[in-house]
Amino acid sequence: MPARIYQPAKTAMSSGMARSQRWVLEFVPQTRREIDPLMGWTSSDDTQAQVKLEFESREAALDYAAEHGIEAVVTEPRKRKANIRPGGYGENFATARRGSWTH
Repeated sequence: MPARIYQPAKTAMSSGMARSQRWVLEFVPQTRREIDPLMGWTSSDDTQAQVKLEFESREAALDYAAEHGIEAVVTEPRKRKANIRPGGYGENFATARRGSWTH
């Protein structure tokens, strides 16, 4: 069963980088998801699609895949742009601010 190994992007809900430093091995779904006619829930017969394994490094994920006979495709992460300004929102309220704060 094919899998993909990737490093997840940071969440858009915060500026932190938590949970984006680890590597994830995730199986590719083999069957389509279908809507249950009675309840309207989306379901699938593929239980491997629920498996998501986390690793400390890309090499550890590749070693695990090779050890268990899993064919895996590695997706390299995109790097952040370097145009992040130093400081941030907290600097607007700094006590050592030289100029007056205006809109």
